[in-house]
Amino acid sequence: MTSFLYLAGLILLLTVAASLVRIHIGPTRAERMMSAQLIGTSGVGTVLLLAGAEGNGAMIDVALVLALLAAFAAVAFVKASSPDGAGDPEEEDG
Repeated sequence: MTSFLYLAGLILLLTVAASLVRIHIGPTRAERMMSAQLIGTSGVGTVLLLAGAEGNGAMIDVALVLALLAAFAAVAFVKASSPDGAGDPEEEDG
């Protein structure tokens, strides 16, 4: 069973490599950000597969932190890309 988990982790690492290529050649910032999100998602999956294969519960915490960082990066990208910080809850109307 552990060899299957390692194989699945290797396949996820190949998606990370493909995402790095897409970040390098991506013509727009949005495509680069989507590739970075794919890296975050694949990283979480890889760490969870390794946690299952190794039986190390502490690696699950690392996966949770990586998932939170990926979510915060997406929010920061949207905030930086929107004109004048549109959608800012602290911005006053009128």
